[in-house]
Amino acid sequence: MRRGGHRYDRPIAKPVAGTVRVGVAQDALQEGIDYHVDLATGVIAFTSAPDSGLVVSAGFEFDVPVRFDTDRILVSVASFQAGQVPNVPVIEVRV
Repeated sequence: MRRGGHRYDRPIAKPVAGTVRVGVAQDALQEGIDYHVDLATGVIAFTSAPDSGLVVSAGFEFDVPVRFDTDRILVSVASFQAGQVPNVPVIEVRV
């Protein structure tokens, strides 16, 4: 990712359980058989190492810890419509 002309590598840990997908050379692998995921660190360990030169790809969902950016959230019941969520400002917490 680039921000203001600078490269930014964002470390991601703690993937959401059941969302990690891994592939080698366009072939999908199966969690628990072909690889295991440490949900605390996000590290993937292969049962057998992929052959050298093959492209390994992965995708997953992850949670981002945040805190409220305000002490109060002003919501009016009079203007609330079903399914509507008020804008709640949050800030990412670096852990």
